[in-house]
Amino acid sequence: MFKIKYWKKELAFEYPFTISKGTKTHQPTFVVELEWRGIKAYGEAPAITYYDITVDQMEKDLNVKIKFVENFSFTEPKRFWHFLHHLFPKNPFLVSALDMAGWDLYAKIRNKPLYEIWKLDLNTAPITDYTIGIDSIEIMLNKIKLHPSPIYKIKVGGEADLQNLVQIRSQTNSKIRIDANGGWTLDQAIEMLPTLVVLSLELIEQPFPKDAYEDTRVFSKMTTIPIFADESCVGVGDVEKCIGIFAGINIKLTKSSGISPALEMIKRARLNGLKIMLGSMNECTIGTAALAHLAPMADYLDADGPLLLKDDLASGISYTDFHLHPSTLPGLGIQVTPNEIN
Repeated sequence: MFKIKYWKKELAFEYPFTISKGTKTHQPTFVVELEWRGIKAYGEAPAITYYDITVDQMEKDLNVKIKFVENFSFTEPKRFWHFLHHLFPKNPFLVSALDMAGWDLYAKIRNKPLYEIWKLDLNTAPITDYTIGIDSIEIMLNKIKLHPSPIYKIKVGGEADLQNLVQIRSQTNSKIRIDANGGWTLDQAIEMLPTLVVLSLELIEQPFPKDAYEDTRVFSKMTTIPIFADESCVGVGDVEKCIGIFAGINIKLTKSSGISPALEMIKRARLNGLKIMLGSMNECTIGTAALAHLAPMADYLDADGPLLLKDDLASGISYTDFHLHPSTLPGLGIQVTPNEIN
């Protein structure tokens, strides 16, 4: 039988964070604690406006059925995820937080860090990027100056995209990925393509709206720049839709409803020749620790949440030259900060 606690938090960004869908100064997040026989395990799900699930909705849904979760007979995480998936069919974000805590608990019971449970070699993990939100070019360049990184993920989808990218490329030799969050049209992308090619981009993420698979198919055939799906590939059932259209998929634990389905998405992507990015939804250390353990399964890593946030709720990961290191403690290896979480 579980004891369950949860917290709703607003975590401040270092800078206002702007993408094609809007701007925010704080990241709302929902943190859960599962306690089983004295062992405490944690999970996190940030709220993302355009997925229409708030932290208040996560709280409401959990409270309505909390007794069912508390009385669950826990044996292993995938069984727990299936139970949660059917219990909260309309709230994958809540399921993700609870599933993450389930994996944390499972590894803690076995007294091993999660990457050892999966038999992964951390030395094979890719380095993470650092994200630059949409802003004036002066502010974007200043962020790059203040945060030297071997890889930048540049948010696009505004009127000055091309001019900004040209100036950014003139100031850095680092790899550049761009992410439109569905903010472009096919005509815009085709018009910009000759310049995008000259900029030597590493990849383009979600150039068009989530259902614009045919536009993406057309655009992908016009360029050798890899095109990755984000909003077009939310869960397990979307992987097949991306085959032959996208070069890869960005798997984010919160949108996919947790670690358990993310593992299945990785498996299906590999079988069908799709590259894998593990992505951030601006999680603090709690959610980012899960990405750190999964990272050796990925080709690309976007796990810079704690680097973008001023606030954090835990310790247990570290960055060395943008190599993300999980703790060697059991489970996710995080140490929750009591003064911050309460």
